[in-house]
Order: sequence, then structure tokens, then C-alpha cells
Amino acid sequence: MPDNNISLRWTAYEHEHIERGADWFWALGIVAVSLAIVSILFHDTLFALVVLVGSFALALLANTPPDIAHFELSDKGIRINDELHRYGEIISFWVEDEHETHRPLLLVDTTKIMAPNLIIPIEHIEPAVIRAYLKERTEEVHMKEPLPHKILEFFGL
Repeated sequence: MPDNNISLRWTAYEHEHIERGADWFWALGIVAVSLAIVSILFHDTLFALVVLVGSFALALLANTPPDIAHFELSDKGIRINDELHRYGEIISFWVEDEHETHRPLLLVDTTKIMAPNLIIPIEHIEPAVIRAYLKERTEEVHMKEPLPHKILEFFGL
């Protein structure tokens, strides 16, 4: 039976921020303008507008540093900032700590439609402690970081 008074808390950046040089922004602009010109040549000005607005938003987001998030594991569930994910909504979890070059991650699979996969960075706390804590409360299933999350991290989002 898990002890209901114990909770684990830590803070971490929402994602790893990668500083982008001027070359990256130039390449983004060239690709965006090229796609927009090609779409205009094919008489699709709406797609050209979407490409330009999307690339501008991508440039803004890639240049914005991440916020610090607060994480807590308690007897109620997993709290990320002010949002609580109860254990009844959690299908399974996995602690990804096997890579030497990447920071450890807590991967959580939930039943929520808007947040089906939670990717939580682990800092200032031992991954084995988190694994032991969650093993008492939910099922541990081997998972990998979702491809869309890897793509977003590649763009610095």
C-alpha cells in the first residue's frame, strides 16, 4: 500500500532550448518564400499565406526560451503546473533514462483527448525514485518518445 503523505516535486524547463543562428532563420525564410511562390504559381494563394504565417510563427516560437514548469507526483496524480492528471486517467508510464546524452524523461500515456501523451523532463531527482513511486500506483509499460515531440524539439519548440 503506497504511503499517501509522500510527494515528489521538481522544476525543469518545458523543453530544451536550442539557440538558432542567423543561418537557420535565413534557411527557414528561403524555404517558406519558395513554397509560397510555388503555391502561387499553382494558383493556391491561401496555401501561400498559410506557409508564410506558419513559418513566421515557427521563427517566433523557435526564438522564445522555454518557461520553467513545476512537476509533482502525489497520491492524487501527476501535477504539471496547475493541471492535475489523476491516476484513474493514466494508462501507463515509462522512465526513459538509458541515454547518456539526453536528460531523463517521464513518459505518461493518458486517456485524455487533448493530452494523450505527457513528456515530462526529470531534473534534480533520481529517475529510479520516480519509477519506484509510480510503479506502486500505475502500470509500467515500455514506451518511446513520440515522433511529433522529437520533431517539435528539433525545431526548438
